[in-house]
Amino acid sequence: MSVTSKARTAWQGSLLEGAGTVSFESSGIGTFDVNWKARSEGSDAVTTPEELIAAAHSACYSMAFSNALAQNGTPPESLDTSARVTFVPGTGITGSHLSVHAVVPGLDAAKFTELAETAKANCPVSKALAGIEITLDATLG
Repeated sequence: MSVTSKARTAWQGSLLEGAGTVSFESSGIGTFDVNWKARSEGSDAVTTPEELIAAAHSACYSMAFSNALAQNGTPPESLDTSARVTFVPGTGITGSHLSVHAVVPGLDAAKFTELAETAKANCPVSKALAGIEITLDATLG
């Protein structure tokens, strides 16, 4: 069975002066403003394509890592994952940095690192981002 997720963007105006909204159509969770200024300079009030990718990457990685840990017989108590996706105007998206802090009883550090790296490589969003550098900091708590 396949699942298709849907989002829509309505944009008005040119790249530099224009603005738009992105709507999550599959879930209906909301509509968010987007514009070039936020994308190229940063913003704490307007989202960007890179923030949306970061959200997708952190969620996907958490799912992949949780599954790998469970298949190892050491399911996590908790995973706290963040992703930072870097955009350089004129160049594009240059990288995604994952950071995860995990509480996993009964797992040694070496196996933890191995499973964390395997999850990074096999997460479907990581695979979709294969054209950029993906880095990982993983800590076992």
